[in-house]
Amino acid sequence: MNRQPVVALIGATAVGKTALSLSIAEKLNAEIISVDSRQVYRYMDVGTDKVSASLRRDVPHHMIDIADPDEKFTVSDFAERASQAASRILARKRIPLFVGGTPFYYNALFHAVLNEELPSDSEVREKYEALANSQGAELLHMRLAEVDPDTAEKLHKNDIQRVTRALEIWDLTGKAPSRIYQEGTKRDYGFDVLYIGLSRSREELFSRIEIRLEQEWAEGFPEEVKWLLSHGFDDRYNPLKGLGYRELIEHHRGKLTLEQALEQAISRTKAFCRRQQTWFKKFTPAIWFDMSESNHEEEIIEAITQHIHTHKHGDSKE
Repeated sequence: MNRQPVVALIGATAVGKTALSLSIAEKLNAEIISVDSRQVYRYMDVGTDKVSASLRRDVPHHMIDIADPDEKFTVSDFAERASQAASRILARKRIPLFVGGTPFYYNALFHAVLNEELPSDSEVREKYEALANSQGAELLHMRLAEVDPDTAEKLHKNDIQRVTRALEIWDLTGKAPSRIYQEGTKRDYGFDVLYIGLSRSREELFSRIEIRLEQEWAEGFPEEVKWLLSHGFDDRYNPLKGLGYRELIEHHRGKLTLEQALEQAISRTKAFCRRQQTWFKKFTPAIWFDMSESNHEEEIIEAITQHIHTHKHGDSKE
């Protein structure tokens, strides 16, 4: 297969991916494909830190605002649509630049068997969802740990959607999902991805998280959540269980003050950041750059340019 070169800019939340990606895209004639499990949803703008509409007019972005918050949007949906976007970008002789920190999406796109290739049964899924509602997410996660400790280790106990999906696969196949993914035939979209990893110290990331969330609170995040609630979008739907949204829903229901909601959101985001860092530490394909020292833009552009040119050179030999 004649593999097509693409680039992925990865790293934990608040590390600085967005600003750097915009600069790289402008200098290298690239288009950005968002790899963020929440930016796919419409009406969720401030809390997902989306790039502004004006900036998106300057640098084309894909995989943003493509589903409603009450719409089911799977990892498989993401991989299919993102791969199509990358193919269209390549056809226009531009560079697809994947940007984001959602490991499951990268795994589905470049490395794994997709959920749509595995069996599904709404009754089985609803059984586990009911169990989580009646006895708690922790019990559901413990059940997964019993049958598939590898998958359970990768999933947070409150990620009911993915824990439920893993148990659904177990029920229907009798096999641990981690084993299926290891043994299964991987879908190959024909891309050769160069991973550029951005890192900072945990202390610096935590400080940046606090600043970002305080800005979001001041720039209309509470009002955004109030609007979503008024239009029927609430925490029945998985996107609204995400960082910041859950706490602000509790605030609007009178259970938390605005200050308490902010404190809890900061705490949860820091915990999420720690999990991201743990995952990325095990992620060896990336070339890592410490953003605490400088933005390394010239080095990163050189690495991307070399990646693209290597493929062009290889293509000419075939």
